[in-house]
Amino acid sequence: MTRADIVAAARRWRGTPYVHQASLIHVGCDCLGLVRGVWRDIIGDEPEAAPAYAPDWAEALSAETLLDAAHRHFRVVALSDFREGDVLLFRFREHLPAKHLGIAISTTHMIHAHAGACVAEVAIGPHWRKKLVAAFAFPGIVD
Repeated sequence: MTRADIVAAARRWRGTPYVHQASLIHVGCDCLGLVRGVWRDIIGDEPEAAPAYAPDWAEALSAETLLDAAHRHFRVVALSDFREGDVLLFRFREHLPAKHLGIAISTTHMIHAHAGACVAEVAIGPHWRKKLVAAFAFPGIVD
């Protein structure tokens, strides 16, 4: 699997409507569902089942659930070194756990699912850069 394979798989999800907890291409997904779907497309079976979660799970749990899961299944990448195909993790508020994921399609753009919108490519501008807290590479990438 190459980084180009990851980007191509992520791009196939464009236009998929936002549906909380879903992970079905062209049917619905949330940000985790997008990453889960790309994992299935490029690697195969998911390494663990995602538990049910409410929209305010991060605020309610006060635990770094996504960050911990990313450490279990992906390789850590320095924020200054992320590349196309890497998974990006964002924290919306400084005092709360990180709760949003995207997949870099370049060092300046990502694909993500966001409430109220369809999966789309967006610029990783100043708004997103200041919220970026971690980057991870899918296992088994051949650079």
